Amino acid sequence: MSDAVIAAVISGCVSLVVGIVSALVAAKSTGNDLQKKLEIAQAVTDTKLEELTREVRAHNNFAQRLPVLENRVENLEKAAAK
Repeated sequence: MSDAVIAAVISGCVSLVVGIVSALVAAKSTGNDLQKKLEIAQAVTDTKLEELTREVRAHNNFAQRLPVLENRVENLEKAAAK
């Protein structure tokens, strides 16, 4: 083999290794960014779910108390009519 062929093969191998390393570094960086975005999205979802749960509990409390209040109003109306 001539020196030019050997130099071309070595150059090609070095280029291949550099390309693979670059691709791995880029993939790792993209993966980290994606992981951060997913964590932020999960935190937002958790916060919204907690707020919704709080609102549902408040509504349920009101829904349980409403029939009691309606009964009291009816009793007051009956008492006032007598």
